[in-house]
Amino acid sequence: MTPPAPGSPAPDLTLPDTHGTPVTLSGLRGTPVAIVFVPFAFSGTCTGELCELRDNIAAFDEAGVRLLVVSCDPMFALRAWAEQEGYTFDLLSDFWPHGAAARAYGVLDETSGHALRGSFLVDADGVVRWSVVNPRGQARPLAAYRQALAALTA
Repeated sequence: MTPPAPGSPAPDLTLPDTHGTPVTLSGLRGTPVAIVFVPFAFSGTCTGELCELRDNIAAFDEAGVRLLVVSCDPMFALRAWAEQEGYTFDLLSDFWPHGAAARAYGVLDETSGHALRGSFLVDADGVVRWSVVNPRGQARPLAAYRQALAALTA
């Protein structure tokens, strides 16, 4: 499956947060959402990316965008990671059915069973407005998020 292109409807997803509470994308209509897929909790590149987002969360807040981070890790690992790093945004577990959300967004590495570094900005109507998918080991630059957020609110 290929990632949804800008202008297309965002695939719906329902995933548990770090406390097991389901979060459904379609239930967030009316609010723009950034969906950030990461390969593994506690890995160096993923931790670096999310700490940068944590430290710049004001850019998302000012644009009225809710940040959802998705990983194929179990919710307990994501909870420990969030507590260790002080993440205040939602971390969602795509553990079971394994990688279903990542697959729907075209970012599941079927060979290794983890999500690729895909980010999707979804507007308040549920339409993808921006996306980027980076190869393994290549972090997404904060500047790309800032540009996408600015374009959304322009």
